[in-house]
Amino acid sequence: MEIRKVGIICKKDSVAALEMSKELLPWLAERGIGAAVDTIADDMDLLIILGGDGTLLHVADQASRLRVPVVGVNLGDLGFLTEVAVSERYEVLERILAGQIVVEERLMLKTRIHRGGEATDWRYALNDVVVSKGSVDQLVQLSTWADQEYITTYRADGLIFSTPTGSTAYNLSAGGPIVNPALQSILVTPICPFMLESRPVLLPAAVCLTTRLAEQANEVKVIVDGQPAWEMSAADTLEVVASERPLRLICSPQKDYFEILRNKLNWGGRAGEVRKNKR
Repeated sequence: MEIRKVGIICKKDSVAALEMSKELLPWLAERGIGAAVDTIADDMDLLIILGGDGTLLHVADQASRLRVPVVGVNLGDLGFLTEVAVSERYEVLERILAGQIVVEERLMLKTRIHRGGEATDWRYALNDVVVSKGSVDQLVQLSTWADQEYITTYRADGLIFSTPTGSTAYNLSAGGPIVNPALQSILVTPICPFMLESRPVLLPAAVCLTTRLAEQANEVKVIVDGQPAWEMSAADTLEVVASERPLRLICSPQKDYFEILRNKLNWGGRAGEVRKNKR
């Protein structure tokens, strides 16, 4: 990668992120690299995210469509996506400039509502598209298809359409499986289903998923990567497909996928035990 111009995206209202961006600007300038704070442009070669996973999710749409690689410095709590520790930031950036990196292409979803014979604009998600009943004390019934094949009508608090990247987010809380991001697939996971046999389904990324309310329900919302997108009625059909533009995510060279899972999910196994088990 030839890095000539960089965008630095700061966590909103974060003094720590702003101070770190001020430190990065002269560091990049010394290496002949131009930089702009809280700006994304198509002539940028890299985006540096200073914040948590929410900050990265906020810019994933633009970054994927512009094909700008992203690296995340974790100033948040979990950091599944922003996996570079603050103490590692300059070491990792030096490796990026030297080309000693791994760039993963993370599947993204795009979704829209078909309403009254017309479709809304696409909305994009790195983690998930969620149909949620909101605060109303009722189950919703969601008839769901993969291409032209009927899956089932879920009776649940809602439905999650997740990428492998998002499998460790709401999908995991709802009882869905963890899926390695290298797999090209879409997960369909009911939220608190009425019938226990309503299980998560893992489907190939090439399918077109659609769902609609089997009967009218109030306050049913469609939420895209944590942001409210639409209110849904029985006359609407929600469409979810894989985006043509994946997110190019630069991963920390010091960490592997399962190390991140062990650390973030508090899986058992101390470092010494892990090394012993490898023998």
